[in-house]
Amino acid sequence: MDIKSKSKMIEFYRGLAGESNVITSRDSMVDYTGDEFYRGEAGSFPACVVKPGTVLQVAGILKYAGENRIPVVTRGGGTGMCGGCSAVDGEVVLSTERLNRIMEIDRQNRMAVVQAGVTLGDFYKAVEKEGLFFAPHPGDESATLGGAAATNAGGARAVKYGVFRNFIKSVEAVLPDGSIINTGGKVLKNSTGYNLTQLLIGSEGTLAVITGLVIGLMSKAEVAYTLIVSYRELAGALRSVNAILDAGITPLAVEFLEHDCVLAGEAHLDRKWPCAPAGAYLIMIVDGRNADEVDSACVKLEEVCMKDGAVEVLVAENRQKQEDILYLRSHLYEVLKPGMLSVLDACVPRSAIVDFVDRVHKLSEEYGIWLPTFGHAADGNIHTHVMKYGLKGNKMDLQQETKGWAEKLPLIEDELYGYARELGGVLSGEHGIGVVKRAHFYRISDKKNVELMKLIKKAFDPDNILNPGKIF
Repeated sequence: MDIKSKSKMIEFYRGLAGESNVITSRDSMVDYTGDEFYRGEAGSFPACVVKPGTVLQVAGILKYAGENRIPVVTRGGGTGMCGGCSAVDGEVVLSTERLNRIMEIDRQNRMAVVQAGVTLGDFYKAVEKEGLFFAPHPGDESATLGGAAATNAGGARAVKYGVFRNFIKSVEAVLPDGSIINTGGKVLKNSTGYNLTQLLIGSEGTLAVITGLVIGLMSKAEVAYTLIVSYRELAGALRSVNAILDAGITPLAVEFLEHDCVLAGEAHLDRKWPCAPAGAYLIMIVDGRNADEVDSACVKLEEVCMKDGAVEVLVAENRQKQEDILYLRSHLYEVLKPGMLSVLDACVPRSAIVDFVDRVHKLSEEYGIWLPTFGHAADGNIHTHVMKYGLKGNKMDLQQETKGWAEKLPLIEDELYGYARELGGVLSGEHGIGVVKRAHFYRISDKKNVELMKLIKKAFDPDNILNPGKIF
């Protein structure tokens, strides 16, 4: 874009959204160049950042962009993990941060009507205040609802209640020509033609700009306990997951982690893990209508786990103890981030987790590189972190780089993504493709599926102005 065209565009957007809502200085745009993991190409900056306050302003921004073939990247909270909202080549960044109103919490229909920029943290508080419950919890509560929908975020609670797409009943979105569409409503059933709601969920901002959502809500469980179950080795822990489900218990969350992650977490966070050292752990949350129901489930769960070789079961009944247990798991990304080269979120059938993690261990030994791995034990979503540094004692050794890490990184990624596919799994369970996984997506995806996706992209966005270079 030449200087004259850029000046004209900025002038138009200032007139539309307000002068203070169009950012042009590089210092102010730094935080808008990428997400939590990926910061765009070196030296790349957006042409500008526009912060609309209404859906009509979004429509005006896109209409102008469409008419002038200006690429636009939509950004929510910037908490993504694959460069999905990164501005890599002078695009306009459309930030949804001002679209932050909770329009309605409809108790009668158990639905919420929200704008896309509402943060998860604010939404949880508003829903809880009304005595209701929104099940998905992807992690970082500064993430926005629109961004979570655009990536079909998941999180630990998916095992019992599903992921974001299971709760979205309607999407308000703006197309590249400025048209505003609504795809559903406050209904539980909808067989009216193609399901555009589900098509837009997980589309990573490449088809339309999500501006609003209708979200299904639930009654809140009255009681919830958190448990840690310790095992000598991971295989026993994962065997227990099937046995627990077969026993008729569906925990709210089932997470697994191995002892090296606990060691690193204890040292970095200065928190003591409440269990004796073991090879692997399951962290579970069991909820229910009353204490008797949850107590009964926990007793049954303990029996099942001990049969599968558990060496200790710790039950936290009060909120403070539960928060203490969950603190280390919820901060593991923060612990690993200083030395992290890549984070995978492959998803495999639950029965294949042991095989996948065994392959991780073999690669770690073969390449002499630390690959801390944890994830969601009941839904097969595995987070393997490829690290630049290893552990020294119980701390990450930031003074000693792993030799040859630059050459080892792509080899490890290729092998693990390929192996996930062999096991009947997929490239991403909840983070999406973005820029970071684009090459892997092409390499291991069914070619016909990719062709169909490209046709859908062209139907929605024929001039390729929405989040270009992402996924494809």
